[in-house]
Amino acid sequence: MTIIFEEKTGLLLKAIQFSAQKHRDQRRKDLTRSPYINHPLDVVTLLWEVGHVRDATTLIAAILHDTLEDTQTTTDEIIEIFGLDVLSVVQEVTDDKSLHKQVRKRLQVEHAPHLSNRAKLIKLSDKCCNLRDVIQSPPSLWSIERRQRYVKWTSDVINGVRGTNPGLEAHYDNLLEKAKLSLGIEH
Repeated sequence: MTIIFEEKTGLLLKAIQFSAQKHRDQRRKDLTRSPYINHPLDVVTLLWEVGHVRDATTLIAAILHDTLEDTQTTTDEIIEIFGLDVLSVVQEVTDDKSLHKQVRKRLQVEHAPHLSNRAKLIKLSDKCCNLRDVIQSPPSLWSIERRQRYVKWTSDVINGVRGTNPGLEAHYDNLLEKAKLSLGIEH
């Protein structure tokens, strides 16, 4: 049991290092332009602390969830280091950047109910973290209207993954209420 724990912990640490390296030159869109790596770290921490997720594949995929989409990472790199199971989950939560943004957003809503449980957990945690950021430190160029549209869209995505993790869903619902209050969105 200790050997398996050590192997999984080592792989999680390797994923953190890998993701930090891949996202090293990226910044968030908030006013302080915080390092991008903070986002995958927030996603995995929320999975652990609020969702009580202990599945190593899910946690590793959470750390890597934006690497295919937002960096030059290849599928071969992920398979070689982290295996096919991790790659499969990362691919499920990866948008096809060759598509128009509105198409990608629509597809996220459409695909959400059909994701694996692992991918649904990551999607829940990711949207919670993004919603929190829109409330606390929104992208500097986003108008109130854009933030309101984003809140509505996250709600549409989350509705497709409900029934996955009561803790994360309650956390999202709490954030949604805060967003509605702070942005003047009618219930």
